Amino acid sequence: MEQMSLALSLAGLSFMMTVIWGAPLLRVLRHFKIGKIIRVVEPGFHQVKMGTPTMGGVLFLLPVALITIMLNAVSIIGMQPTGRSILMPLITMFVYATIGALDDWEGVRGKRRGDGMKARTKLILQIILALSIAAVLKYMLDVPELIIPGVQVVLDLGFWYVPVAAFIIIGGSNAINFTDGLDGLAGLIAATAFIAYGGIAMLQGQVFVGRFCFTLVGALFGFLWFNVHPASLFMGDTGSLALGATLAVVALMTGQWAILPVIAIIPVSEALSVIIQIGYFKLTRRTTGEGKRFFKMAPMHLHFELLGWSETQVVQRFWLISLLAAMFGIGLALV
Repeated sequence: MEQMSLALSLAGLSFMMTVIWGAPLLRVLRHFKIGKIIRVVEPGFHQVKMGTPTMGGVLFLLPVALITIMLNAVSIIGMQPTGRSILMPLITMFVYATIGALDDWEGVRGKRRGDGMKARTKLILQIILALSIAAVLKYMLDVPELIIPGVQVVLDLGFWYVPVAAFIIIGGSNAINFTDGLDGLAGLIAATAFIAYGGIAMLQGQVFVGRFCFTLVGALFGFLWFNVHPASLFMGDTGSLALGATLAVVALMTGQWAILPVIAIIPVSEALSVIIQIGYFKLTRRTTGEGKRFFKMAPMHLHFELLGWSETQVVQRFWLISLLAAMFGIGLALV
């Protein structure tokens, strides 16, 4: 109970820190004209978002890093492996944020303005980092490799753990990135998932991981202060890539990554909608000579907007589904 109280207090602290420095960050981003460029193919009513400051992931990344490092300084420097393990999600968050920041900058001010970093370049960087992180998880931190829900038996995947874990990290990173498209959507969905895994970590005795999750949740709520509709700040790839990869690493550290598709049902669905859309288009073009769309537009949240749902309706309904899925996922972890 004492550890949970501390974790919730950290969430409150990170929320206040994020909200306090949000306005100064907005002024800096506006000064340097780091504004969102809306693609022509997006629904027309998204054009009003043109120029809204992006790269807002910095807003929640820095408070989380500051609190985590200060709180765990003694354990990180000392010889407690549990304390040092918190470096893994923290490092993951920042290395993927760096990729996202490069992508955002390239898309806003670089040569590929409006497009960002080349997809192949970004994917190669993600793969290299994911393989490195997966190897550290297995061979240095010795995390539980796979806990089967309902059985509570830890399976050893052997050599296959590294490529499987890397796939989960890459998939999680891109899934949250696909989810980030409407005001407040990615932040709410990610916060809900981190609450779930923070609770699971605390119940498993992984106190440091649990504290990290709740600290990040508080910072995300602070970010949402500026990101809810109508958003005055977007997280950009700087935030979305970092959140997705970090969520995957937290799930891997608890060993409860089998329930990640349940807890992260919306990001998984968003990613699948993109895969289905591309695959269906290529298949129909090959068979009929004219590519057809399975959805009106992908990712999935754009499909529902084009069906007539308002932006707020999509966000609220997706979040309700995410909340129920997170509760169900926690239940599975406790069985």
